Amino acid sequence: MPETSDPSAESGLDAQTQRTVVRERYARIATETSDVEGNCCSSDDSCCSPAETSAQTDETARQLGYSDADLESVDGDANLGLGCGNPQAIASLNPGDSVLDLGSGAGFDCFLAAQGVGGTGRVIGVDMTPEMVEKARANAGRNDAENVEFRLGEIEHLPVSDASIDVIISNCVVNLSPNKPQVFDEAFRVLRPGGRLAISDVVLTAAVPDAVRADPDSVASCVAGASTIDRLESMLDAAGFEAVRLAPKDDSDEFIRDWDDDYDVSEFLVSATITARKPEDGDE
Repeated sequence: MPETSDPSAESGLDAQTQRTVVRERYARIATETSDVEGNCCSSDDSCCSPAETSAQTDETARQLGYSDADLESVDGDANLGLGCGNPQAIASLNPGDSVLDLGSGAGFDCFLAAQGVGGTGRVIGVDMTPEMVEKARANAGRNDAENVEFRLGEIEHLPVSDASIDVIISNCVVNLSPNKPQVFDEAFRVLRPGGRLAISDVVLTAAVPDAVRADPDSVASCVAGASTIDRLESMLDAAGFEAVRLAPKDDSDEFIRDWDDDYDVSEFLVSATITARKPEDGDE
Protein backbone atom coordinates (compact mmCIF):
# COMPACT_ATOMS: atom_id res chain seq x y z
CA MET A 1 0.00 0.00 0.00
CA PRO A 2 1.38 3.47 -0.89
CA GLU A 3 2.28 6.03 1.73
CA THR A 4 -0.81 7.62 3.20
CA SER A 5 -1.63 11.10 4.46
CA ASP A 6 -3.32 12.28 7.63
CA PRO A 7 -6.85 10.81 7.75
CA SER A 8 -8.39 14.22 8.49
CA ALA A 9 -7.08 15.62 5.19
CA GLU A 10 -9.31 15.91 2.16
CA SER A 11 -8.70 16.36 -1.57
CA GLY A 12 -5.17 17.04 -2.75
CA LEU A 13 -6.47 19.36 -5.51
CA ASP A 14 -6.93 23.13 -5.37
CA ALA A 15 -10.53 24.34 -5.20
CA GLN A 16 -10.77 25.53 -8.81
CA THR A 17 -9.37 22.30 -10.21
CA GLN A 18 -11.66 20.24 -7.99
CA ARG A 19 -14.77 22.10 -9.17
CA THR A 20 -13.69 21.74 -12.78
CA VAL A 21 -13.09 18.00 -12.69
CA VAL A 22 -16.37 17.39 -10.82
CA ARG A 23 -18.37 19.52 -13.27
CA GLU A 24 -16.76 17.83 -16.28
CA ARG A 25 -17.43 14.36 -14.92
CA TYR A 26 -21.10 14.97 -14.28
CA ALA A 27 -21.56 16.76 -17.58
CA ARG A 28 -20.21 13.62 -19.21
CA ILE A 29 -22.57 11.41 -17.22
CA ALA A 30 -25.54 13.63 -18.08
CA THR A 31 -24.86 13.54 -21.80
CA GLU A 32 -23.75 9.91 -22.01
CA THR A 33 -26.84 8.68 -20.16
CA SER A 34 -29.39 10.24 -22.50
CA ASP A 35 -30.17 6.73 -23.69
CA VAL A 36 -28.33 4.66 -21.08
CA GLU A 37 -28.76 5.21 -17.37
CA GLY A 38 -25.72 5.63 -15.21
CA ASN A 39 -24.32 4.67 -11.93
CA CYS A 40 -21.46 7.49 -9.29
CA CYS A 41 -17.45 6.84 -8.38
CA SER A 42 -14.07 6.07 -9.90
CA SER A 43 -14.32 2.67 -11.59
CA ASP A 44 -17.00 1.52 -14.01
CA ASP A 45 -18.75 -0.15 -11.07
CA SER A 46 -18.63 2.87 -8.78
CA CYS A 47 -21.01 5.54 -7.56
CA CYS A 48 -20.12 8.01 -10.38
CA SER A 49 -19.75 5.99 -13.61
CA PRO A 50 -22.33 5.13 -16.25
CA ALA A 51 -23.99 1.75 -15.90
CA GLU A 52 -24.58 -0.40 -18.93
CA THR A 53 -28.25 -1.21 -18.53
CA SER A 54 -31.41 0.00 -16.82
CA ALA A 55 -31.46 -3.25 -14.85
CA GLN A 56 -27.99 -2.52 -13.46
CA THR A 57 -29.05 0.99 -12.50
CA ASP A 58 -32.11 -0.31 -10.67
CA GLU A 59 -30.05 -2.92 -8.84
CA THR A 60 -27.57 -0.25 -7.76
CA ALA A 61 -30.45 1.86 -6.45
CA ARG A 62 -31.76 -1.11 -4.46
CA GLN A 63 -28.31 -1.56 -2.88
CA LEU A 64 -28.44 2.10 -1.84
CA GLY A 65 -31.76 1.57 -0.08
CA TYR A 66 -34.43 2.48 -2.63
CA SER A 67 -37.49 0.26 -2.96
CA ASP A 68 -39.06 -1.15 -6.11
CA ALA A 69 -41.96 1.21 -5.46
CA ASP A 70 -39.52 4.16 -5.51
CA LEU A 71 -38.05 3.01 -8.81
CA GLU A 72 -41.44 2.48 -10.41
CA SER A 73 -42.84 5.82 -9.27
CA VAL A 74 -40.43 8.00 -11.27
CA ASP A 75 -40.56 8.15 -15.07
CA GLY A 76 -37.80 8.99 -17.53
CA ASP A 77 -34.08 8.69 -16.89
CA ALA A 78 -34.01 10.55 -13.56
CA ASN A 79 -32.58 7.50 -11.80
CA LEU A 80 -28.90 7.46 -12.74
CA GLY A 81 -27.98 5.08 -9.93
CA LEU A 82 -25.87 7.86 -8.41
CA GLY A 83 -25.22 8.07 -4.70
CA CYS A 84 -24.25 6.16 -1.57
CA GLY A 85 -27.59 5.90 0.22
CA ASN A 86 -31.21 7.01 0.26
CA PRO A 87 -31.78 10.39 1.95
CA GLN A 88 -35.55 9.91 1.66
CA ALA A 89 -35.31 7.23 4.36
CA ILE A 90 -34.15 9.77 6.96
CA ALA A 91 -35.83 12.96 5.72
CA SER A 92 -39.23 12.38 7.42
CA LEU A 93 -40.98 14.63 4.91
CA ASN A 94 -44.41 16.04 5.66
CA PRO A 95 -47.11 17.38 3.34
CA GLY A 96 -46.47 21.05 2.64
CA ASP A 97 -42.72 20.94 3.35
CA SER A 98 -40.26 22.93 1.26
CA VAL A 99 -37.33 20.67 0.33
CA LEU A 100 -33.91 21.52 -1.12
CA ASP A 101 -31.72 18.88 -2.78
CA LEU A 102 -28.00 19.71 -2.87
CA GLY A 103 -26.49 18.33 -6.07
CA SER A 104 -29.79 17.19 -7.54
CA GLY A 105 -28.43 15.52 -10.69
CA ALA A 106 -31.14 14.28 -13.02
CA GLY A 107 -33.80 14.79 -10.35
CA PHE A 108 -34.55 11.33 -8.94
CA ASP A 109 -34.50 12.31 -5.25
CA CYS A 110 -36.41 15.51 -6.02
CA PHE A 111 -39.26 13.62 -7.64
CA LEU A 112 -39.44 11.19 -4.73
CA ALA A 113 -39.44 14.13 -2.32
CA ALA A 114 -42.24 15.77 -4.29
CA GLN A 115 -44.39 12.72 -3.64
CA GLY A 116 -43.69 13.06 0.08
CA VAL A 117 -44.57 16.76 0.35
CA GLY A 118 -47.62 16.58 -1.90
CA GLY A 119 -49.20 19.33 -3.94
CA THR A 120 -48.94 21.88 -1.13
CA GLY A 121 -45.18 21.40 -0.81
CA ARG A 122 -42.35 22.30 -3.14
CA VAL A 123 -38.95 20.91 -4.04
CA ILE A 124 -35.90 22.79 -5.33
CA GLY A 125 -32.94 21.00 -6.84
CA VAL A 126 -29.59 22.80 -7.16
CA ASP A 127 -26.78 21.48 -9.34
CA MET A 128 -23.67 23.16 -10.73
CA THR A 129 -23.64 21.18 -13.99
CA PRO A 130 -25.74 22.79 -16.76
CA GLU A 131 -26.16 19.47 -18.54
CA MET A 132 -27.61 17.88 -15.40
CA VAL A 133 -30.00 20.79 -14.83
CA GLU A 134 -31.20 20.50 -18.42
CA LYS A 135 -31.76 16.75 -18.01
CA ALA A 136 -33.58 17.25 -14.71
CA ARG A 137 -35.90 19.86 -16.20
CA ALA A 138 -36.77 17.49 -19.03
CA ASN A 139 -37.49 14.76 -16.48
CA ALA A 140 -39.74 17.15 -14.56
CA GLY A 141 -41.91 17.39 -17.64
CA ARG A 142 -42.06 13.61 -18.00
CA ASN A 143 -43.13 13.29 -14.36
CA ASP A 144 -45.65 16.16 -14.39
CA ALA A 145 -43.75 17.52 -11.39
CA GLU A 146 -45.27 20.97 -11.18
CA ASN A 147 -44.01 21.52 -7.63
CA VAL A 148 -40.37 20.77 -8.52
CA GLU A 149 -37.88 23.24 -9.99
CA PHE A 150 -34.19 22.99 -10.80
CA ARG A 151 -31.70 25.82 -10.42
CA LEU A 152 -28.12 26.10 -11.66
CA GLY A 153 -25.72 26.93 -8.85
CA GLU A 154 -22.97 25.75 -6.53
CA ILE A 155 -23.84 24.28 -3.16
CA GLU A 156 -21.35 26.70 -1.58
CA HIS A 157 -23.40 29.61 -3.03
CA LEU A 158 -27.03 28.47 -3.01
CA PRO A 159 -29.48 30.40 -5.24
CA VAL A 160 -32.10 30.11 -2.47
CA SER A 161 -33.64 32.70 -0.14
CA ASP A 162 -32.84 32.92 3.57
CA ALA A 163 -34.98 30.83 5.94
CA SER A 164 -37.14 29.40 3.16
CA ILE A 165 -36.51 25.62 3.41
CA ASP A 166 -37.85 23.01 5.84
CA VAL A 167 -35.64 20.04 4.87
CA ILE A 168 -32.34 19.76 3.00
CA ILE A 169 -31.48 16.43 1.39
CA SER A 170 -28.41 15.35 -0.55
CA ASN A 171 -26.93 12.11 -1.83
CA CYS A 172 -23.14 11.68 -1.96
CA VAL A 173 -22.47 15.29 -3.01
CA VAL A 174 -21.03 17.23 -0.06
CA ASN A 175 -17.83 15.16 -0.26
CA LEU A 176 -17.28 16.67 -3.74
CA SER A 177 -17.09 20.22 -2.38
CA PRO A 178 -13.68 21.86 -1.82
CA ASN A 179 -15.26 24.08 0.86
CA LYS A 180 -17.52 21.97 3.06
CA PRO A 181 -17.75 24.50 5.93
CA GLN A 182 -19.29 26.98 3.50
CA VAL A 183 -21.75 24.31 2.29
CA PHE A 184 -23.00 23.87 5.85
CA ASP A 185 -23.06 27.65 6.44
CA GLU A 186 -25.25 28.01 3.35
CA ALA A 187 -27.47 25.13 4.44
CA PHE A 188 -27.96 26.83 7.81
CA ARG A 189 -28.78 30.15 6.10
CA VAL A 190 -31.54 28.79 3.86
CA LEU A 191 -33.20 26.59 6.50
CA ARG A 192 -36.10 27.93 8.51
CA PRO A 193 -35.72 27.84 12.31
CA GLY A 194 -36.28 24.21 13.26
CA GLY A 195 -35.41 23.09 9.71
CA ARG A 196 -33.58 19.81 9.20
CA LEU A 197 -30.58 18.48 7.33
CA ALA A 198 -30.90 14.85 6.16
CA ILE A 199 -28.17 13.66 3.81
CA SER A 200 -26.36 10.53 2.71
CA ASP A 201 -22.64 10.86 2.08
CA VAL A 202 -19.31 9.09 2.46
CA VAL A 203 -16.96 9.60 5.40
CA LEU A 204 -13.35 8.65 6.03
CA THR A 205 -12.51 5.85 8.43
CA ALA A 206 -8.76 5.77 7.69
CA ALA A 207 -6.11 7.67 5.78
CA VAL A 208 -6.54 7.94 2.02
CA PRO A 209 -3.51 6.87 -0.05
CA ASP A 210 -1.66 9.97 -1.27
CA ALA A 211 -1.91 8.84 -4.88
CA VAL A 212 -5.69 8.70 -4.54
CA ARG A 213 -5.98 12.11 -2.85
CA ALA A 214 -4.12 13.73 -5.74
CA ASP A 215 -5.98 11.86 -8.49
CA PRO A 216 -8.61 14.07 -10.22
CA ASP A 217 -10.75 11.07 -11.16
CA SER A 218 -10.83 9.85 -7.56
CA VAL A 219 -11.71 13.32 -6.29
CA ALA A 220 -14.53 13.73 -8.82
CA SER A 221 -15.85 10.25 -8.11
CA CYS A 222 -16.67 10.51 -4.39
CA VAL A 223 -13.52 8.70 -3.24
CA ALA A 224 -10.86 11.28 -2.34
CA GLY A 225 -12.73 14.31 -1.02
CA ALA A 226 -14.48 12.84 2.00
CA SER A 227 -13.97 14.04 5.59
CA THR A 228 -13.79 12.18 8.89
CA ILE A 229 -16.82 12.00 11.17
CA ASP A 230 -15.10 14.22 13.76
CA ARG A 231 -14.33 16.87 11.15
CA LEU A 232 -17.87 16.85 9.78
CA GLU A 233 -19.30 17.15 13.29
CA SER A 234 -17.04 20.16 13.93
CA MET A 235 -18.16 21.81 10.68
CA LEU A 236 -21.83 21.32 11.49
CA ASP A 237 -21.35 22.60 15.05
CA ALA A 238 -19.49 25.66 13.76
CA ALA A 239 -22.29 26.40 11.29
CA GLY A 240 -24.76 26.51 14.20
CA PHE A 241 -26.53 23.15 13.88
CA GLU A 242 -27.75 21.14 16.85
CA ALA A 243 -28.75 17.49 17.29
CA VAL A 244 -25.89 16.53 14.96
CA ARG A 245 -25.74 12.80 14.27
CA LEU A 246 -23.55 10.83 11.85
CA ALA A 247 -24.30 7.13 11.53
CA PRO A 248 -22.09 4.92 9.34
CA LYS A 249 -23.82 2.19 7.37
CA ASP A 250 -22.16 -1.09 8.27
CA ASP A 251 -23.22 -2.84 5.07
CA SER A 252 -22.03 -0.14 2.67
CA ASP A 253 -18.76 -2.00 2.08
CA GLU A 254 -20.78 -4.35 -0.14
CA PHE A 255 -20.91 -1.72 -2.87
CA ILE A 256 -18.11 0.69 -1.87
CA ARG A 257 -15.34 -1.89 -2.20
CA ASP A 258 -15.94 -1.96 -5.98
CA TRP A 259 -15.63 1.79 -6.52
CA ASP A 260 -11.97 1.64 -7.60
CA ASP A 261 -10.11 -0.88 -9.73
CA ASP A 262 -6.81 -0.44 -7.87
CA TYR A 263 -7.89 -0.16 -4.22
CA ASP A 264 -10.47 -1.61 -1.88
CA VAL A 265 -12.07 1.75 -1.12
CA SER A 266 -13.99 0.27 1.82
CA GLU A 267 -10.66 0.15 3.71
CA PHE A 268 -10.86 3.92 4.21
CA LEU A 269 -14.39 4.96 3.22
CA VAL A 270 -17.91 4.20 4.45
CA SER A 271 -21.36 5.50 3.60
CA ALA A 272 -23.15 7.35 6.39
CA THR A 273 -26.33 9.21 7.18
CA ILE A 274 -25.90 12.77 8.44
CA THR A 275 -28.70 14.55 10.26
CA ALA A 276 -28.83 17.90 12.07
CA ARG A 277 -31.29 20.63 12.95
CA LYS A 278 -31.28 24.42 12.90
CA PRO A 279 -32.31 25.72 16.34
CA GLU A 280 -35.90 26.91 16.63
CA ASP A 281 -34.82 30.46 17.42
CA GLY A 282 -32.44 30.53 14.44
CA ASP A 283 -29.47 31.54 16.57
CA GLU A 284 -26.10 30.07 15.74
